[in-house]
Amino acid sequence: MSARDAGAEPADPLARARALAPLLAASAAAIERERRLPQPLVDAMVEAGLFRLLLPRAYGGGEIDPMGFVQVLEEIARHDASTAWCLGQTAVCAMSAAYLPPDSARAIWGDRRGVLAWGAAAPPVKAVASEGGWRVTGSWSFASGGHHATWLGGHCVECEADGTPRQRAGKPVPRTLLFPAAQVEWTDIWDVIGLNGTGSDKYAVDGLFVPHAFTMDRDEPEGRRCDGPLYRFRTDQMYAAGFACVALGVARGMLDALTALATEKTPRGYKSTMRMSAVIQTEVAELEARLRAARFYLLGTLEAAWRAAERGELPMDHRMAIRLAATHSIREARRVAGDAYTAAGTTSVFAANPFERRLRDINAVAQQLQGRRSHFETVGKYLLGLEAETLFL
Repeated sequence: MSARDAGAEPADPLARARALAPLLAASAAAIERERRLPQPLVDAMVEAGLFRLLLPRAYGGGEIDPMGFVQVLEEIARHDASTAWCLGQTAVCAMSAAYLPPDSARAIWGDRRGVLAWGAAAPPVKAVASEGGWRVTGSWSFASGGHHATWLGGHCVECEADGTPRQRAGKPVPRTLLFPAAQVEWTDIWDVIGLNGTGSDKYAVDGLFVPHAFTMDRDEPEGRRCDGPLYRFRTDQMYAAGFACVALGVARGMLDALTALATEKTPRGYKSTMRMSAVIQTEVAELEARLRAARFYLLGTLEAAWRAAERGELPMDHRMAIRLAATHSIREARRVAGDAYTAAGTTSVFAANPFERRLRDINAVAQQLQGRRSHFETVGKYLLGLEAETLFL
């Protein structure tokens, strides 16, 4: 079933996400088996407008605030982490419309099915200046959601026509190029233990020409064409907060599963169900407190940053605060999920039960860039008045 099969489409994005719960449950096996989102699920997400939540209103998007967006990801992650991850990746990519000429933005998102995804380049790919645009040869990996995208992006280093990298303040000048998904060649690299359904494969182009109107110096204020408070957040902050809420959603799903199990299971050697155990009662309450604390810390941090963005450019204090809250929330969510998995006993090891896959997914979430422990060092340096790396801020 799709979101519309259940009746009129709810106006509230969170309600639209909740309406997908039955379809997410029905799609679980296919997501894991096919290692990408099934088309009926993608179609339902398109119908619900979820890929357009952060797209500017000028192009038919929702342009919702960060607090609303991350709660949508959290809700979907309760049921399936891969779906939430793909949505988090592609919805944040849509923020780039704020940096494009209007005609280019409409060419990508004018169709309701327009979805943009991108991956990471290693080593950096060169965008060589050519008349009217750029010519590029290279590949990008970890392209989550790329298989259902209509357009893809390539992060590059600007180069002169002879291939010499351009410099700005002693550093290479970045440029993001956007091109139709039909123009790339895919390589299947996504053989992993968690987040199987994200289809985070590698794509490549060879001598592709990209008109200048479909490129941008992403996240730089001087290149911004839509100036609402949402676009004063960099994509770095939105990825950090969004993927933190994916982790929180997975942990919530794990804790909900433990609570349900406790009402049904009578462990071997016990005379009553798990919920009658003082140990389980205490553990459930402690896990609930830890999860709520991480969640409200993250949402409160975003709320404070939003108020600052409503007044002007987002200060470094708030950028650092989001990084700290997101990193803590990812790592705390993993611990909560792990403790809930352990409390479930032998039930948790069976693939048919709602624990094993969530454990793999939460560990995959925590292993990627947003969960790095080194982010604490970055924030610690800043708090102590030392020079800190701002690459992912």
